[in-house]
Amino acid sequence: MASIARCLRTGAPPAVFRLAAAAAPRATPVATRLPVRSFSTTRMGLARKYTKDHEWVDLSADRKTGIVGISEYAAEQLGDVVYVELPEAGGWIEQGDSLGAVESVKSASDINSPIRCKVSQANVLLEEKPSTINSVAEDDSHGGGWIAKIEVDEKGAEQFDELMDAKEYEAFTAE
Repeated sequence: MASIARCLRTGAPPAVFRLAAAAAPRATPVATRLPVRSFSTTRMGLARKYTKDHEWVDLSADRKTGIVGISEYAAEQLGDVVYVELPEAGGWIEQGDSLGAVESVKSASDINSPIRCKVSQANVLLEEKPSTINSVAEDDSHGGGWIAKIEVDEKGAEQFDELMDAKEYEAFTAE
């Protein structure tokens, strides 16, 4: 909310008053408003963490929903992805259990659940175009390479806290 408040302008800045007065000299200066962007598009409310098996999970601010995918590092290591086995919605999956699989020209790999979760929606775009993972593996938008949208319980939220943040993951993959 603070980022939105910084962008809102309640009146024209003093320089605008001077410009308007100089442009049209009158007995009383008239203020003109310049167009102002009144919202912010910063991504707020999601926190991303990574596993040692190269999966990532974004968790919402309320810690009840999230999105799961594989990291860009994993996508690079796999090579050209040719098939993605997506998870089915429903039923709780424990941390470390298989959520799906990815097959590439080099190898095949399971996608493990980074935390305890229940799949609410799978990214069906990956069935038609599995190579999306290679180009946008960590994109959680509509056309991105995410694997599944999930629901999270208290245990899953606690497990999320134990995962690596972006800096820790970067150091892990550099080793």
